[in-house]
Amino acid sequence: MHKAHTLLYWAQYRMAATRIWAVKKQCCEKAWKNTGNRQHIVSLALVDSQSHKWWLFEATPDVREQLQLFKTLTKGKYSYLPDGIFLTHAHIGHYTGLMQLGREVMGAKEVQVYAMPKMKAYLETNGPWSQLVSLHNIIINPLSNEANVIPVSGISITPFIVPHRDEYSETVGYRINTTAKSYLFIPDIDKWQKWNKDIIIEVKKADYAFLDATFLSDAELPGRRKDEIPHPFVKETMSVFSNQPDDVKSKIQFIHINHTNPMLWSKPTQDSIRNQHYNIAIQGKAY
Repeated sequence: MHKAHTLLYWAQYRMAATRIWAVKKQCCEKAWKNTGNRQHIVSLALVDSQSHKWWLFEATPDVREQLQLFKTLTKGKYSYLPDGIFLTHAHIGHYTGLMQLGREVMGAKEVQVYAMPKMKAYLETNGPWSQLVSLHNIIINPLSNEANVIPVSGISITPFIVPHRDEYSETVGYRINTTAKSYLFIPDIDKWQKWNKDIIIEVKKADYAFLDATFLSDAELPGRRKDEIPHPFVKETMSVFSNQPDDVKSKIQFIHINHTNPMLWSKPTQDSIRNQHYNIAIQGKAY
């Protein structure tokens, strides 16, 4: 496989649609009044132009718009539905788009879905997801921690467990290795220090690291208990990497940005982060 034949499209990345906790907040009003401020929920598309196949990471509530965006970005050269969907966990922003594959909507046939054991069992034993399985709208392929999946020659996808709020399933991130580049995808994690791996080492192994940036700091969401919705604050992540060289920092692409996070809509905040050699992922960009 030639290096140029495998691309990773960053298709969508922000969370403004899923966490509308106070619709009268200024940040919410901006998105309601100006559609240009709206972004889709976090998702990746992995594209292999040689095999003419592609794979979707996460099935979000925005999956209809995301499939259409992918079709537009790739000029309709690939199948409308992906050759596989890799899920991270059972929180609403990451799997509920599967409903669009069901009898009431697309009536899809045997779309390959990849999930960890608890996630697989959750989908198989709880409606309406179990109907997708019984009607063969989806076929669930089991994943194992740190076990490679090789969908085509030259591509390796490896799930790894991360600590998160696991009410219904375990939570994973993914390492994606291609003949051209390597990627780290961690849209959700509690705190870096809770993980049994060193995030600095993991980022250094990758060409691009797409990391959880839900909240900029603990100043967001007054009145909400942060231990109920733990994430590494962006300021914490930057502190972890503060002593690293710029070429390591620049690998980081911040994703999964909540609508309350000024990274989403404040240019001074965006400029400050980029001036420190970090990046904010761009919807529709190929990496």
